[in-house]
Amino acid sequence: MASSAFKAWRGDDARRLEVSRFDLALRADAAEPVVDYEARAHELGIHLFPSSNWPIVICVGMLFLGLAAIPFPGAARIGLAVVGGFIFLAGVVGWVLVEDVRMYPGDTPAAHGEVHH
Repeated sequence: MASSAFKAWRGDDARRLEVSRFDLALRADAAEPVVDYEARAHELGIHLFPSSNWPIVICVGMLFLGLAAIPFPGAARIGLAVVGGFIFLAGVVGWVLVEDVRMYPGDTPAAHGEVHH
């Protein structure tokens, strides 16, 4: 089954006719088609989330909160917990408020009585 799928893939691509049948890579001079993946996903009904750096900020906050759980002296644990909590909350607020406002702006027109389920 895998062999027939590979043969179908190889035979479907017209650029593959220019290279040996054993080559997995195409020649450098073969023209690469430009694919708009966002438009293609929209045509297929697939929702792509925009890339975001906020999950990394949340993970850094969780790191400091995790370090606060280690039995260090009291002042160090409190300091790590405060720093970790601040970074964590900044990441959550940034992801929820900043990204959502950018993804779903509030100035969209009203539905005018349309009901969507």
